[in-house]
Amino acid sequence: MSSTRDYYEVLGVTRDADEATIKKAFRRLARELHPDVNRHDPDAEEKFKEAAEAYEVLSDSDRRATYDRYGREGLRSGGYAPNFDAFGSVSDIFEAFFGGGGAFGDLFGMSGARGGPVQGGDVAVTAEIELVEAAGGAKVEVSYEAVEVCEHCHGNGAEPGTPIETCPRCQGTGQLQAVSRTPFGQMVRTAVCDVCHGEGKVARDPCKVCRGRGRKVERPKVKVDVPAGISDGQRIRIAGRGHAGDRGGPPGDLYVLIHVREDPRFVRDGDDLVTAVDVSAPLAALGTTVEVETVDRGPVEVEIPAGTQPHETVIVRGAGMPSLRGRHSGNLRVLVNVVVPRHLSKDQRELVEQLADSMTEHNLRSDEGLFGKLKRAFGG
Repeated sequence: MSSTRDYYEVLGVTRDADEATIKKAFRRLARELHPDVNRHDPDAEEKFKEAAEAYEVLSDSDRRATYDRYGREGLRSGGYAPNFDAFGSVSDIFEAFFGGGGAFGDLFGMSGARGGPVQGGDVAVTAEIELVEAAGGAKVEVSYEAVEVCEHCHGNGAEPGTPIETCPRCQGTGQLQAVSRTPFGQMVRTAVCDVCHGEGKVARDPCKVCRGRGRKVERPKVKVDVPAGISDGQRIRIAGRGHAGDRGGPPGDLYVLIHVREDPRFVRDGDDLVTAVDVSAPLAALGTTVEVETVDRGPVEVEIPAGTQPHETVIVRGAGMPSLRGRHSGNLRVLVNVVVPRHLSKDQRELVEQLADSMTEHNLRSDEGLFGKLKRAFGG
């Protein structure tokens, strides 16, 4: 397989990208394209080989310089030719680039040397909840795709009761060697055997359920306890519910990303909630009591003091969101929207005119300066 696209385009990096950026881009693509967990895309293996070819060139300073100056023709004339088809599987290519640890070893930061236990990969999934559920806590069920140990063969890849024999391809070593040409001579790479995947042994009669892989993709369901006070975008970690480990390694973890839907009644500000209430100008002048919704207590009565000005805020202590640590709750901030009456009747107009004529400087004077008025008007 040989890519025809620009190597920088394949990895999604600029031509001046440094070594760390190139490696990070390849790691990201490897996660997305690895066929073991990307079975829905039949082209995933070819896409991964394309990315591996681009990484092999751009991660080598001499090859990269040749490519930048002369393109693929310069690489070919210098003796370089991608030879990924000589490897038995994608796992071999992972091994060639990242050494011991198998397909998910060094690439994804998992523990385990060749032949030893390898921890499974993590899984991420999103769950949506309402604001009231975020306030009181909730239990949600999530489903996701994960690689699990085959229950039929218990992970050994053989039909129950049938023997497991020495791998005929690698003669029990679990490794293969592939030789490729470079501008500086031949390079020998050691790769995991594509038949036994590094085990050195294979099943005489492969498991009919998992086809000898010892693992299969399932879609488990998990009930997740969402703590009261959680915010939009926070994650919940559930240990041991990710992809199954390899060669007896522990499974990865499940990360549940919480999305809290917007509530038309409130705006969240940390642990505080902000809401608004309409109060007519006469009642704001006289003072009144209004009913305001809370997130989890039902409606409460809030006193609006006489002379309340537009955009002033009344605080309801402890009626906001609970702290995630459970120490306290935020407040409910009630923004008073003073409504000037419209469409007055004749009698109402006369009353308002009488009120306006009776106003004095004492009624209209404010101790608040211009800066304070502007700050309040803009929600400061």
